[in-house]
Amino acid sequence: MKAAVFREPGKPLTIEDLHVDKPRGREVLVRTVAAGVCHSDLHFVEGLYPYPAPAVLGHESAGIVEQVGEQVTYVSPGDHVIACLTVFCGSCEQCLSGRPNLCSNRAATQRDPSGEPRLKLGNEMVHQFMDIGGYAEKMLLHENAVVKVTKEIPLDRAALIGCAVTTGLGAVFNTAKVQPGSSVAVFGCGGVGLAVVQGAKLAGARQIIAVDVFEHKLETAKKFGATHTVVAAGDNPVRKIRELSGGGVDYSFEAIGKKETAEQAFYCLAPGGTATVIGMVPGKDKIEIDGRHFLVEKRIQGTFMGSARHRIDIPRYVDFYLQGRLNLDDMVTRRRRLDEINQAFEAMKAGEVVRTVLTFN
Repeated sequence: MKAAVFREPGKPLTIEDLHVDKPRGREVLVRTVAAGVCHSDLHFVEGLYPYPAPAVLGHESAGIVEQVGEQVTYVSPGDHVIACLTVFCGSCEQCLSGRPNLCSNRAATQRDPSGEPRLKLGNEMVHQFMDIGGYAEKMLLHENAVVKVTKEIPLDRAALIGCAVTTGLGAVFNTAKVQPGSSVAVFGCGGVGLAVVQGAKLAGARQIIAVDVFEHKLETAKKFGATHTVVAAGDNPVRKIRELSGGGVDYSFEAIGKKETAEQAFYCLAPGGTATVIGMVPGKDKIEIDGRHFLVEKRIQGTFMGSARHRIDIPRYVDFYLQGRLNLDDMVTRRRRLDEINQAFEAMKAGEVVRTVLTFN
């Protein structure tokens, strides 16, 4: 099968022919139909976070089950599935506490490192990014890394639910628990940020302030439910948000992954407000907060994949789409082939797209 292979930071991905093993035990072989190009992958391409090479990146994918291992009970060949990067074991303390996104025993869903790898290039093992490796024609996954979905939803739209949508909506519903009638600020209007905007609208927020450096992205945010916009490059976003909201917002969300925007998300809060950092802030960066703000019960917190319980949340998000309450169609800015993956990253860096989706024949 063909796959986009990560060799080293700062270098383009290369399209190579890999060998994918047959499913064993609780594994499923999925034919990839669509894969979203997410900013998280770009962090690893640019070396902001380390990852072993060679590896197949990509984690926002959907496809059709081709084969299943002898112990699989959840899916069958022909089922449509969304891949989930928070594969869970189902038996650790985190899983049993209702937080499978924080599973502490992912090793139970992986192959023994001393045995036959799932992916190979010649005799060399190829890693699967986040146990998915979605920039490939096929994915060999543990059954707890997929969610079965109705065939009514097109798979190029369904792929977005695998990361951006679940992360954004989950941050609103599960992590922050946005209340009806509240005010919200969203820093960053890419795929995740626009999912937050839509989630805030679904949650009944009365004011949704979108913040970005690109004016065309802010216009897009209005289409998805933003009531106000702030051009971050032209003004102090904290001051402007506080003016628009009458002293600060109840909830803020940082969907970029930068130290400065994480701090701004905190400082734009009203007393008692909560800032949720979604973006992947580089590990070397330290978020600095003036301690006196904690005296008025402001909070800052993180979230991973929207605190998702994938097999509960994802079918609900699919229903939102099918009911016309969740706009996935307009989140797909471009569709490209696998061999155009590097151009997709360039378009992302230039702010040209909400989401590029790779489509496979």
